[in-house]
Amino acid sequence: MGLHERAMDNLSYIRATMEQAGRFTAVPGTGAMWIGAVGLIAALVAAPLRGTLAWLAVWAGAALLAGAIGVTALRAKARRTGVPLATGPGRKFVLGFVPPLVLGAALTGVALREEVVHLLPGLWLSLYGIGVMSAGSFSVRVVPFSGFVYLCLGLVAFLVPPAWSDALLGLGFGVLHVAFGAVIRRRYGG
Repeated sequence: MGLHERAMDNLSYIRATMEQAGRFTAVPGTGAMWIGAVGLIAALVAAPLRGTLAWLAVWAGAALLAGAIGVTALRAKARRTGVPLATGPGRKFVLGFVPPLVLGAALTGVALREEVVHLLPGLWLSLYGIGVMSAGSFSVRVVPFSGFVYLCLGLVAFLVPPAWSDALLGLGFGVLHVAFGAVIRRRYGG
């Protein structure tokens, strides 16, 4: 092997190492699958309640439970894999993910006050997708792609009749979490 070929191999190795060092790899596949189970159950429970405060309570409760599962699974995988959450890519991941969720919570209150609750499924799915895409830019490729899919599903939710809301929420927060969680678990561990 000539000097030029060795130099190119070394550069490729350094580039790959640097890219990996800048990635957040502690996204928990198993945790995402459990979150998906919560989303599926919420969709089934909430569907007959559509248009009531009980509907909103079911989805708010599911979001809180899913959030607790997500934080717990994320911390466990980060600890297991030695990936810090407070610095580097972990910090960037959190800073990219949290603001759209906070905005979603605030706009949920606004939608309730303004009596436009029918817009919430599109809003929730879209903002969640934006958060996952943003945070996922510091993670493995499947994460920002999943965010793009959530965003697209949110846009669909704005265009279809409100009667489809729970099916779309169940597809997004249920089926997609299970599917993408399974991919992450298989390819990137836990």
